[in-house]
Amino acid sequence: MASPLLFLAPFLLLLSMLHPKQVIAVEQLSEVKLNSRILQDSIVKQVNGNPKAGWEAALNPRFANYTVAEFKHLLGVKPTPKQVLMSIPVVTHDKSLKLPTTYDARTAWPNCSTIGRILDQGHCGSCWAFGAVEALTDRFCTHFGLNISLSVNDLLACCDDCGGGCDGGYPVSAWQYFKSSGVVTEQCDPYFDPIGCSHPGCEPIYPTPTCVQKCVKGNIPWTKSKHYSVNAYSVKSSPADIMAEVYKNGPVQVSFTVYEDFAHYKSGVYKHVTGGVLGGHSVKLIGWGTSDEGEDYWLLANQWNRSWGDDGYFKIKRGDDECGIESEVMAGLPSNKNLVH
Repeated sequence: MASPLLFLAPFLLLLSMLHPKQVIAVEQLSEVKLNSRILQDSIVKQVNGNPKAGWEAALNPRFANYTVAEFKHLLGVKPTPKQVLMSIPVVTHDKSLKLPTTYDARTAWPNCSTIGRILDQGHCGSCWAFGAVEALTDRFCTHFGLNISLSVNDLLACCDDCGGGCDGGYPVSAWQYFKSSGVVTEQCDPYFDPIGCSHPGCEPIYPTPTCVQKCVKGNIPWTKSKHYSVNAYSVKSSPADIMAEVYKNGPVQVSFTVYEDFAHYKSGVYKHVTGGVLGGHSVKLIGWGTSDEGEDYWLLANQWNRSWGDDGYFKIKRGDDECGIESEVMAGLPSNKNLVH
């Protein structure tokens, strides 16, 4: 008699294709490792000495004084609970859509200045909130022509179901919060750490800001400042579907697994070369292309300020789900609720 697993195999394969995978869980690191410097000359030499690496490593000024523990704290994507993951619809796109070989949302929507903005999450593990808020902010411009800035602080402080604030959260829950509760503008509720922070000097690490639900300027009502999404969904984990989503609707939020060498990224098309797993990170995907060497890549905006990477941006290999970059793509469409036309 055939094994029941043989009958289940096609179903399990379909399920894995429709629903995104988890960010890799991180093993407990030793105290010695956590207290060591994140930037290592040995990693720079190993990457730059590898002709197949495809990217250049450097000792980025952004993390000049950071320990592994301090860098690891910035990687705030928690593995999504299975029941939450299963509740999110998965969007696919028409395969007949003709997509350009190179695409950059900054030039596709030149009037949307927020698409090209590089922010700084400071020393808080709020990347899960930044990736979501930045993508929704851009979509208010790509869909309604509105150049506004939405508040990471609102999501970070006020979403009770999103995780642990500065100790990490769930991108899926962020988009569900946009749908149910909305998010105010940055003008109403600015980010609590406006200039970022360099270590040492951040001790003790700031706690998650308190949810006040009151605009800093008293003449702006909190509820009137809320901007909503009409839905929350993941995008099927295939390059064609992800490209079509960005092409049609604007930037998306992606999450991926970060290894030690990623802290050293300077330019080129990133692929994991060396170093252990440190955590899950979330950023905004804004385009794609192919390098002069023939390597297909995604173009992404990070939120570690412009002293990191390629002026704050980075490219990562496209098509092979490098570090899980194609497995957790989140988005939603902006709502016209509260908008004054």
